Amino acid sequence: MGTNMRLTPLIHGIVSAKTESELRSQFMDKAGHCARAQAWGLDLLDQRQQIMTSDLVGLPVSFCDRYQRIGRDQDLTSQKMIRQQIPVQMCSLSTQKQSPNRIQDLCRIYQIEHGVVAPILGGGRLLGGIYFLRHPGYPSFQARDLLYISTFCQHLAVQLTTLRFIHHTSTKPFALTHRESEIVDLVAQGFTNREISRCLFISTDGVKQALKRLYKKVGVSNRAALVAKLK
Repeated sequence: MGTNMRLTPLIHGIVSAKTESELRSQFMDKAGHCARAQAWGLDLLDQRQQIMTSDLVGLPVSFCDRYQRIGRDQDLTSQKMIRQQIPVQMCSLSTQKQSPNRIQDLCRIYQIEHGVVAPILGGGRLLGGIYFLRHPGYPSFQARDLLYISTFCQHLAVQLTTLRFIHHTSTKPFALTHRESEIVDLVAQGFTNREISRCLFISTDGVKQALKRLYKKVGVSNRAALVAKLK
């Protein structure tokens, strides 16, 4: 089957997904075949850049458990992807000359020879990432593979942003002004009234009055409840 024919079902599944759960399911069902990978996964982040959902096919739960114990900060390939926000290949383990780190040791244990991770970017921030892994004896990922993987990411980003916008507008019926939205965002980040006043160049009393109006509009009585209802 030609490459374009392999890509079509996945792209159609992504763009036709009606929910975020369906989007994840469509990707996980079809992505491995398109990338000719033996294992693959999808991580989605929340607004605080923490992993919200994590899906993996082709590796046992024990791999995930060990990976989490080592820590994502030890995964140099993923950290490079996050910093540069581009697809990044894992160096083929059989060609490694330096002493392996704990993540590389883990990959050897689970027969992972080649890997690539790629970012899902939307609205100027990282929404998540996808990754594909191949066993020893399979070819490393080539430039064409990275192009196709970037295409997956673009479609995922567009549909994910669309679905989250629809969900947000359907579940958050409060019509906030631009200034009110700015204040809520800063409150969610833990800013004090004084800090908010400095950021927005308004008086501290102005912030207090704006918060009172927000509490009344949203139907809450404190900052925590305000953030919980609007974020």
